[in-house]
Order: sequence, then structure tokens, then C-alpha cells
Amino acid sequence: MATLIAGSVFAQTNTPNIDKRQEVQQKRIAKGMESGALTAQEAANLEKREAKIEADKQAAKADGVVTKAERAKLQHEENRASKKIRNKKHNANVAG
Repeated sequence: MATLIAGSVFAQTNTPNIDKRQEVQQKRIAKGMESGALTAQEAANLEKREAKIEADKQAAKADGVVTKAERAKLQHEENRASKKIRNKKHNANVAG
């Protein structure tokens, strides 16, 4: 019985899509730094945004349930971060 309850709680706080998205976006930022497409300041700002998303994810998990609304908020934040990464990587600023 305890295993069943623990399993259902884990499922309610599990965020595999957000976790994968965070991983991919971290790689995009790293590649932008390596290629010179992102300046150090741009990368720092993007990393700060990713840290905020992580903090929001942990806050959503804190009560043991990540609600549909919380998931939607996290997804929206990830979408905005993705657009920022793209914009920063393709602007005229280059690391030099």
C-alpha cells in the first residue's frame, strides 16, 4: 500500500517534459557560448532565466502536487526562454 501511495505522489510531482526541456535549453546556451553566438552577458542573463524556471518548478513541487495550471505556467516560461535563446543567438552581438 505504501508503495502505491509513494508511486502516485511521485507521478504528481514528476515533470519529465519540463526536465527534458531544461536540459535541451542548457545545451543550446552552452553551444551558443562555444560558438561565440552568445556573449558572456547574454549567457548570464539566459542562465538567470533558467534558474528562475528551476526555482518555480521546485516551488510547484513543494506541496507534493504539480497542478495543471503550474505545468502550464512552467511550459509558458520555457517557451519564452526558448525564444530569448534564439533571439540572443541570432542577434548582431558576438563574443569576441
